Amino acid sequence: MKYVRFRDPAGAVRRGELESGHVHFANESYALEEVDVLPPCKPSKIVCIGRNYAAHADEMGNDVPDRPLLFLKPPNALAGHGDTVTAPAGKERIDHEAELGVVIGEQCRHVPESEAMDVVEGYTCIDDISNRDDQREEQNWIRGKAFDGAAPMGPVLATPDEVPDDAAVQTRVNGETKQDGSLDQLIFSVPELIAEITTYMTLEPGDVIATGTPEGVGPLEDGDDVEIEVEGVGTLEHSIRRP
Repeated sequence: MKYVRFRDPAGAVRRGELESGHVHFANESYALEEVDVLPPCKPSKIVCIGRNYAAHADEMGNDVPDRPLLFLKPPNALAGHGDTVTAPAGKERIDHEAELGVVIGEQCRHVPESEAMDVVEGYTCIDDISNRDDQREEQNWIRGKAFDGAAPMGPVLATPDEVPDDAAVQTRVNGETKQDGSLDQLIFSVPELIAEITTYMTLEPGDVIATGTPEGVGPLEDGDDVEIEVEGVGTLEHSIRRP
């Protein structure tokens, strides 16, 4: 199943089931292009994973970590399907990073790997937009990763049965493929990530884990149109503005 969080023509925020290009809520049905598609959840935090693909770690000149490398994006970083993200001004390099997003369905802490999928509501697409200028200069990556709009997400929440274990993860910029990886290349699996994260912090319903990006990250220019596709989920689209 796939779910869309949206604003209907009357302005009310709803969540409906997506089927054949239409969103169904109660007795109403809307063509997807008729509604304002919102991020599929309202996270209290986005827990991001660095260097979770060996080839990406290599292209960035870094070693593969021996445990998941964690950092946070706050709610202000959220952007939605179809949005235009305004990057921080005066930066030389703003990069795209396609990622699978894991949406948590219940409050949880100290979750063992064997039970981790029980707390997963579904999957979505994320672009972990990165300001490399400042990321290179700081250890906590606040300026580099947590600026407004730095986490476009959507367009849907897909239940886990919709997404193959080896699902493709791709980025296209202005129609040209830039990243082309798959989930079976993850160094740390989704259950491993949930177990590690919940050792240290409570995850709340709607929180998101961004599982890392495959190789092929690259710069975005003013006016670029970005597509982030995860097989089984769909395609998140957004554009970029470089002041």
